[in-house]
Amino acid sequence: MSSSSTNLRDYLLNGLRDIPGTREFHIHVLSRLPPDAPRVFTTAIEASVYTIPTTSCAIFYVSKVDSTGQSTSPSPTSTLVRSLLTYYADPATRPVSADHLWIHLFARAQSQYLFPNSADYSGKHPLSDVKLCAWWKRVLSEVADAVSARANTNAVIRLYYVLPGLGRLEAEHSMRRATAVPSTSDATTGPSWIYGHPYSQTEIPLPCPAPTPDPPHKTNLGHFIPSFDDDPKSRFMDEIGCISDADGIRSPPRKRARTAAHDNAADVPKEAAAEKGRQGGKEERILGELGKVSADEFWERMSFRQECVAGAVTGFFIAGISCASSSRSVSGISPLAPLPGQVSCQLNKRVLSSLMTSLEFSTVDRSIKATETLEGAIRGLCEGLAPIPALPRTTGNTRDFDRRTPEPEASSALLAPPSTPPRRGKAYIPDVSPNPFPEPVTSLETYHSHIYGSICVSNPPLPPKTRSEAGAEKTGAPTEPAPHVTVLAVRKKKKRTE
Repeated sequence: MSSSSTNLRDYLLNGLRDIPGTREFHIHVLSRLPPDAPRVFTTAIEASVYTIPTTSCAIFYVSKVDSTGQSTSPSPTSTLVRSLLTYYADPATRPVSADHLWIHLFARAQSQYLFPNSADYSGKHPLSDVKLCAWWKRVLSEVADAVSARANTNAVIRLYYVLPGLGRLEAEHSMRRATAVPSTSDATTGPSWIYGHPYSQTEIPLPCPAPTPDPPHKTNLGHFIPSFDDDPKSRFMDEIGCISDADGIRSPPRKRARTAAHDNAADVPKEAAAEKGRQGGKEERILGELGKVSADEFWERMSFRQECVAGAVTGFFIAGISCASSSRSVSGISPLAPLPGQVSCQLNKRVLSSLMTSLEFSTVDRSIKATETLEGAIRGLCEGLAPIPALPRTTGNTRDFDRRTPEPEASSALLAPPSTPPRRGKAYIPDVSPNPFPEPVTSLETYHSHIYGSICVSNPPLPPKTRSEAGAEKTGAPTEPAPHVTVLAVRKKKKRTE
């Protein structure tokens, strides 16, 4: 199977064929459709792909995965996530021209991420902190096994994970206890997991190119650890970049207001020189301690960050896959040219904004209406039409309902989507610069060929769980046969009669 003959939508649909039970799945997001029943969203994934042509590397960053809890068992979430990662990891289907792929994700258990108010639905049962980490480890293991098992594939695959605050033995013990059913990858000869980070290895090239020796440039954490939006590693690196030996963590200095006296004063150069001396020069002010903190020290100090010591176990997972990709840029075509099926950044933002600010999934009825609204919006945007307006909410400000894309302040009645705090000292700056690269042109043909699809499955359902399996799944303990218990009868002493 080659990337020219199979697109992502078809690959995901094919991955759903073996799910037990009789159902019909629809994809542009994933939804459930029994015969003659309304469609309901069940799973949503937010991910980003970055390409670095200099090193022939690509980074696949999974930022959010969420479900509404309104799917019949088994949930298609793990199948969908596994198929998505395998599509990019497998060199035969990888849509970007890169020989080395790095998968990054940060696992932190929350009641909801992408479906507003879905935590209020009684049928949604989010995984606990350790179980979520074990779930991600199992999914990535299955992706690695699938890639390494492909014919004629000589791939170098390395899997890394860190549970901040836990040692290797503690992490392995916690993972084993959280896995009710042993992973199928444990019994295979697939890649083994390494407890630690990949920034000391040399088998798989890192995404950022090495500093040039002439003129000499010092290495810093930014050459090893990539920065992502809403990621605790990036916020920590920002703070390290503002650290100086004398002052510790500090914000950039405020600019002093110009006055007439300062304009003609001779001490302005002296103040500038003194400020430069305090900051240690422009380069030192920008880099801070980034050039002095090693990768090992970074991860050790990461264990004391607020996101990692808030009482819940979190996990950083990284998978490196090195194998030649089947996708190669055609001569004369820019590698940044839009690929088939891609949509513009603005379309993606409008769909995500509609999902996060105008819809909710707290009940089945509301989820059905939200699904209908968002599906119509996606199709309408692809056709160049205005999206279907969301149902008005009693927020006390009626003029907000006239906006085509709802703004965050128009949905104060909704729960704010869980997210980590913004980076320290960094305000939001809108992207007002023109895009120098061509934007994808979306049409109805793109919608039918790459965005929306459906598949009917009719497979035997899962066998019912035994009592021991159900108990193990509830407590998170491994499944073991129940021990034989011998009950001893107690003989009652007869009362003496007189």
